[in-house]
Amino acid sequence: MQLSTTAAVITGGASGLGEATARHFAEHGAQVTILDRDAERGPKVAEDIGGHFAQTDVTDEASVAAAIELSVNKMGRITAAVNCAGIAYGIKTVGKDGPHPLDAFQRTIDINLVGTFNVSRLAAAEMAKNDPEPDGARGVIINTASIAAFDGQKGQAAYAASKGGVVGMTLPMARDLASTGVRVMTIAPGIFMTPMLASLPEEVQQQLAADVPNPARLGDPREYGRLAGFIVEMGYLNGEVIRIDGALRMR
Repeated sequence: MQLSTTAAVITGGASGLGEATARHFAEHGAQVTILDRDAERGPKVAEDIGGHFAQTDVTDEASVAAAIELSVNKMGRITAAVNCAGIAYGIKTVGKDGPHPLDAFQRTIDINLVGTFNVSRLAAAEMAKNDPEPDGARGVIINTASIAAFDGQKGQAAYAASKGGVVGMTLPMARDLASTGVRVMTIAPGIFMTPMLASLPEEVQQQLAADVPNPARLGDPREYGRLAGFIVEMGYLNGEVIRIDGALRMR
């Protein structure tokens, strides 16, 4: 597979890691459809990169099915799906306000884990219809976990559980889809300069960056996008999780 001939759907593509990936793919000739809840910024990013936009709730089956249908109509096919949509709460299991609200835990799992699987399964069904390349390849799914899946911190029970689920389904999904020629990979980012982190005080950003062994800085979302692009083109990568974190191990 080559980026120049890729037709990609990218969730969370209106900002952060998803936007950086959408821009990188488009710069290298890929067709891109952004799936995002943000009906204001999403269309602007899509127009900027010459792509398409579908307002999407990744937790809703009908919403994703409609977005996948729109993507196929606009691009002709889907050969890559990158799942970047996600949320994070900082809530302890039991805090000063009492036990962790169950709805916050469920919402995190629904968006980060169920939403990822929802998009993946429907995108994979479309990929299975593609004519195979000489090595049998029909598509690739790239999911987003986090180093929190391995090194979850205080207040990250919901987030770490959701991302641990993404890690856990990587290999079985790759095995499920092997006969169709669809690969499944997961990227586990460390601390990246996303809009959420960019809103923190400069002093806090510097403290976070100082914990990264090498290079001692926050990750650039464009680095995530470049890695996603590499995965698309490196056809022997399958069923694995790649950490991109500057060797950071949270304590």
